[in-house]
Order: sequence, then C-alpha cells, then structure tokens
Amino acid sequence: MDGRAAEPIEEVGESSSPPRGAGGQGAYDIKNEIYERLLESENEEVRSNPYFKEQFDAHFSRLPPSYKLDLNVDRADDVLIHQKVLAEAKDPDKRPVFHVRFQKIEEQNVDTTKNSEDTEDESEFGDTLSARHEVTYAMVHEIIFSTIDKPKLLSQLSTLLSDIGLNIREAHVFSTTDGYSLDVFVVDGWYEEDTDGLHKEIEAAIYRNEGSWSGSSHSSATERILAVQLKADDWEIDRRVLKMGEKFGSGSCGDLYRGNYLGQDVAIKIIRSDHLNEPLLLEFQQEVSILKNVQHDNVVRFIGACTKPPQYCIVTEYMHEGNLYDYLHKHHNVLELSMLLKFAIDVCKGMDYLHQNNIIHRDLKTANLLIDSNLVVKVADFGVARIQNQGGVMTAETGTYRWMAPEVINHQPYDQKADVFSFGIVLWELTTSKIPYESMTPLQAALGVRQGLRPVPLDKTHPRLLDLMQRCWETAPAKRPTFSEITVELEELLEQVQQESRASTRQEKHASKDSVK
Repeated sequence: MDGRAAEPIEEVGESSSPPRGAGGQGAYDIKNEIYERLLESENEEVRSNPYFKEQFDAHFSRLPPSYKLDLNVDRADDVLIHQKVLAEAKDPDKRPVFHVRFQKIEEQNVDTTKNSEDTEDESEFGDTLSARHEVTYAMVHEIIFSTIDKPKLLSQLSTLLSDIGLNIREAHVFSTTDGYSLDVFVVDGWYEEDTDGLHKEIEAAIYRNEGSWSGSSHSSATERILAVQLKADDWEIDRRVLKMGEKFGSGSCGDLYRGNYLGQDVAIKIIRSDHLNEPLLLEFQQEVSILKNVQHDNVVRFIGACTKPPQYCIVTEYMHEGNLYDYLHKHHNVLELSMLLKFAIDVCKGMDYLHQNNIIHRDLKTANLLIDSNLVVKVADFGVARIQNQGGVMTAETGTYRWMAPEVINHQPYDQKADVFSFGIVLWELTTSKIPYESMTPLQAALGVRQGLRPVPLDKTHPRLLDLMQRCWETAPAKRPTFSEITVELEELLEQVQQESRASTRQEKHASKDSVK
C-alpha cells in the first residue's frame, strides 16, 4: 500500500447527517431569506439591536458553506441560538456551552394498498393503487454544544450523551474559522419533554468529567464526524458522496482503492462483480458484522459499507504507511528494539481486545497489520474472522500457511490460541525483518510446521523476546500465553529498554564532560 499521495483539501466543517432544510433550499443563498424572516418577526432581540446585520453576517462568515445547507427558513430562530452559544463559548468559565430544547418530529409512513372499488377496471388500466399516509410523531430533544475545538471532541460529546442514556439520531457538526465548535445533536431516549431535567443531567455529566475538557488544539470536523456512534443502519455508505481515487492493491476477489468520504481519507475494498458468489458474500457480511461492532485504537476504524447490489464495498480509515509486511520487506526497514516492541505491543492490544470480545482473527500476519501516519499499528482484514461462540465446527486451514498454527493445518479443533501462534511468527518477523520460511513454498512450510519446524531466530535476538516467541509457537495451544499476558511482558521489557537507554545517554554526557575537562 502506498499511502504517500497528496492530502485532500478538507472543508472547514461538515455535517454527519443529510441537510435538514426543505428540499431545494441549498440551490440559493438561504442566508438572505433567514435574515428577512428575522426582521419580520416579533423578536425584540433583533428589533432593538442596531448592529444585528453586522453580527448576522459575521456569524455566517465564521462557519463553512455547508452550515447554510443545514438551515431551514421556517426555523430562522435557530441562527439566533447558534449565535448565542458561540458567543458564550468565548468565556472559558462557561465552556462547554450547551442549549437544550424539546421537539416533536413528524414521521410519515406510506402504506400503498390496492383500492378494492376499482378492481373492475384492472384489466384496462392495471392495478389502481391508493396510498394511506400514517403520521406518527417522535419525541426528541435537540442539544447544541459549543466550546474550543479540539481532537476527538465529537467522540467525547457523544460518549457523554450515551452515558446519560441518549441515542443520537443526527449529528450536525461545524468548526468555525477561529477555532470553536458548533455541534447540534438530535437525540431520543429522554423520558419526557422536561428540558430543565435534561439540562441538569448534562451539566452533571460535564462536571463529572471536568478535567477532560481542557485543551484547545484544532481538529478537522471530519475526524469528529466519524468518531460519533450512530445506530447500526447508519453504517450504510451514501455512494453519491464516496469519491474513488487511485487503486493501490488487489486480492483474489477484490481491489483496494484510496478515496474520500465526507472529507475523510479512506480505503475502499471493493468486491469484484465477476467473483460474486454465495461464500464470498457470506465472508463480506461476516467482515462488516465484525467491523461495525469493534472499536479500539489498535483495530482499523470502520467507516461504513455498501451492502446492496450492484457494488459491495467496505470503507475504513486510510492507513498512510501501508501494511507491516511491505514496511519490513519491501522498504527494508530494520527495527530498533524500542520500535519493534512498540509495534508488537500495538498488535497485542488490538488482538487482546478482539479476544476479549470472543473474536478469533484466523489470519494474523504482517500483511494484515496496517500502520497509520503516527506509526500506530492496527489489526485489519476480518474476512475470515470468526465469533468463537457462534457454534459449528470452524474451518480447517483458514489463514495463510506461513503464519498458520499446527492445529489449524492438522484439521484439529482450535480456539483463540491459534492467533497467538501466528503472533509468534509475526514477532520473529519483527526481530529479523525476514519472511518466514523464505526458502520454502507455503505448502512445504505448512508440512514442516506439522512436524515441529519453526523459524530460526537470530543470535542477537533479545533473550526475553526469544523466550516469548518460543512460548507463543508451542505445539500445544494450552502452553501458549494469552495476549493479555504477552502485553504485560512486552510493556515491562520496553520500560527496561527505555531505562537502559536513558542511563546510557547520561553516561555518555558525563564522559563527554570529563573529556572536555
């Protein structure tokens, strides 16, 4: 994977939901009509303010063009509320500022049924249909937040709302040109119209997490959009805004493209139509099912999927440094011990999270470990992953021979410890920068593993790493450690290595001073 192409230019702010204005309003400048509506209103705040026009124009100039698409002329007062919360957010003692209001939203269901009175004319005119409109109302609350913009702000806000027991139906988020956020959530889950009670509950939740609101670094709105947790069916990608870029890889059944979705740099895995069959579709559905239910810093972030014909695809975050296999073998990187341990710990944390959620990866190898622009390693590719307790006999010989556990090769029952064996091979790969069993064909390697063959470590391998990898690839699965245990061992070793490095640096400084004297 070549992730070094030029970065796309991001909008200042975006919305994570479709525009809420009436149809067609985005085709003209809604700003002017809202201004006229506000002047015609009985709002004393507008009538008595001689600087209203200047303040109104300044408000729109702070926000991105997409802000106008979210407005509705029939709710012109929304702009006044947005102005107010943004103005209050300038006071550090008030941040985050929020406003709560109750809404009753009309939800219309159309039931199309045959009109029995017209059945005599069916042969001449075809079926006569009548539509019955059933109108229901959803009781929701709108919560508007404003504070200093910073990384992962939307994730923080959505977690706060979730902790209160609210379900986010929509999230409209914007970043101002001077570094503030304007976040509008439409939520359900609050048991009554009582806005005062909800206001107090949010205030208490903010107070409980007071220390986490510090910081003022600016973040892109797209990062914040994609962090929000929406209901499951919202993972369906809108193809109209999914932009395809360059192809950077291909597999036996699909191709990988770099792309853009709502301003986010993404990777798009497309299942080729000429390979579509029932087993492949089941594999695709399995991968989507797992990805949309996992969230961890060391698991590739799922953004969405196209799950309807004619084109099936999975969209994830784009990992700019490619996969670990290429990083080691194509780019010929030899890892320093501290970096090696950091990479290994990242893998362990991601795998431990999966195992804690009863997921067996079944194809853990360096090609399925991706590296982001901050050199964080994340577990990816869940095409053959399996929920351990979902029943049935798991398929033998699933995965890739050079990294495959002997019990899988031998068609024996297996569990999560098969992933631990694969990690042992990955750890050897990290220490040597070599391909496992390089002089053998994959099948020869598999036959060798059945007979007890393992990769030969380098003489200079750290003894604690050597001991760990050998325990990971034990023939008996029960003798292998868990990823929780491996993580602890690797973190202790990393701390030891860093302490030794610091001590060595201090000694060199002292030696340098002595030589000057």
